[in-house]
Amino acid sequence: MHTKKNQTLGEFIIENQDSFQYSSGELSKLINAIRLAAKVVNHEVNKAGLVDILGKAGETNIQGEDQQKLDVFANEKFINTLANREIVCGIASEEEDDFISINSNDERNQNKYVVLIDPLDGSSNVDVNVSVGTIFSIYRRVTPVGTPVTLEDFLQPGNQQVAAGYVVYGTSTMLVYTTGDGVNGFTLNPAIGTFYLSHPNMQFPEDGSIYSVNEGKYMHFHQGVKDYIKYCQEEEGDRPYTSRYIGSLVSDFHRNMIKGGIYMYPKSSVTQEGKLRLLYECNPMAFIAEQANGIATGGKTRIMDIKPTELHQRVPFFCGSKNMVNKLQEFLEKYH
Repeated sequence: MHTKKNQTLGEFIIENQDSFQYSSGELSKLINAIRLAAKVVNHEVNKAGLVDILGKAGETNIQGEDQQKLDVFANEKFINTLANREIVCGIASEEEDDFISINSNDERNQNKYVVLIDPLDGSSNVDVNVSVGTIFSIYRRVTPVGTPVTLEDFLQPGNQQVAAGYVVYGTSTMLVYTTGDGVNGFTLNPAIGTFYLSHPNMQFPEDGSIYSVNEGKYMHFHQGVKDYIKYCQEEEGDRPYTSRYIGSLVSDFHRNMIKGGIYMYPKSSVTQEGKLRLLYECNPMAFIAEQANGIATGGKTRIMDIKPTELHQRVPFFCGSKNMVNKLQEFLEKYH
């Protein structure tokens, strides 16, 4: 992979087109659509305190969660931008009950890609000025080109992803993505609206000293997870580890990839299946983690090997630095 500092996202895609197994023009259109929508959403996120987009929209999404106004805005922007780019044949969003079929202006319906998206991950943090993000996952359709998409096109295991990434709207806005040939991060220069390569070849350190979990739910966790948390807190060797939990998957993941750490959202006695969504959150983050020398598991199974059965399926999720996830697995296996 060719990487040069100060390279724009567009230049990077062109220079590395050989690393994408399909048409480089298609990849460029896909990433450009996401880049454009991300810039629009970034603009709204950054002025959230000034206009009437704080608080709840008064509706709940398919998950039964209150939708923030920015959730709704981000959802509409990503769907409209992707639909207008003549590249995707279907979109599934965490905010929508069902997938959306995109009818191409080309009567033959030649678009080959479906996108699954969490438009504004961690949106409950907006009101308190904490980082939020967007997560996206891209697959090639499995049903015949020229026909409307079906549920089968979206219920593919993560190992079939052709690209995945996230945008983090923080102190700076970054777009991080992979096409299966490593992970690269691009930072937005807001003065000119251009993303520049700032973090080439991102990698999880094999060891880490940060664990990220909602410890307030500790009493509801599986015993193996409880034992691992206690292990993290022991005073021995390079432990105790540091506990860092933002409550925005994108932000927690991003920090741990740069500094070394493990992110955990286990199932519990309250959330029997786990809370995070396989298709919108876990699969894309697992693809990025594995491309960045990390591991992502549901506890028993590699995340990307899980065959989805429904659009809004939830699973337990553990990912991060190899040695930390492997150590967690040792604790989990004691109780299997």
